[in-house]
Amino acid sequence: MAKSIPTPKAQHHHGDLRNALVQAGLDILDTEGMDALTLRKAAARAGVSHAAPAHHFGDKEGLLVAIATHGFEVFTATMLNERYKTGDGPQQQLEGICRGYLRFSNERPALFRLIFSLPYKEHLDPALQTASVNAYMVLAEVCALFEPSPHGPGVNELRVWSAVHGYASLALTGRGNTRPGGNPVKLEWLIPELTPLQPK
Repeated sequence: MAKSIPTPKAQHHHGDLRNALVQAGLDILDTEGMDALTLRKAAARAGVSHAAPAHHFGDKEGLLVAIATHGFEVFTATMLNERYKTGDGPQQQLEGICRGYLRFSNERPALFRLIFSLPYKEHLDPALQTASVNAYMVLAEVCALFEPSPHGPGVNELRVWSAVHGYASLALTGRGNTRPGGNPVKLEWLIPELTPLQPK
């Protein structure tokens, strides 16, 4: 008897099936949006049975958590990639990670919305928690190059985060890129000017 050729479904190894389903979910999210993302559709895109996603993720929320975890990892890498492109000084590094923030939101708008919209209970997932904290630590590390806020720890980070996230969110709605009269807005105008730490 001739040996049968494995189908695409049979070719998935147990170890990479989960990643294949996450990638399928990302593809659907990027091309069709959140409303189109279902376990069945992700399975079809990955070329596996419709029961496969439930085995790995339980339900759609489980798949979204896995996608968001990957999203935070890409988000972190994008900020780090931009960190030193503007220069090595503290304010330049701050501008760099903010440009990375905007680059991610512009290039992956659906994923950007997902990672910042999951309900709090989903953030109890350990992998998602780690990925989220790692993204925040990029901001915290750069803000550590500046004098602490007189209002207490974490305030500098919140000022920067509020400015860049607000700008990114406005830009995704078609607002915020220009001022009245059509004059463009520059990101560096919006980033708080903090006081760099003085060498001891």
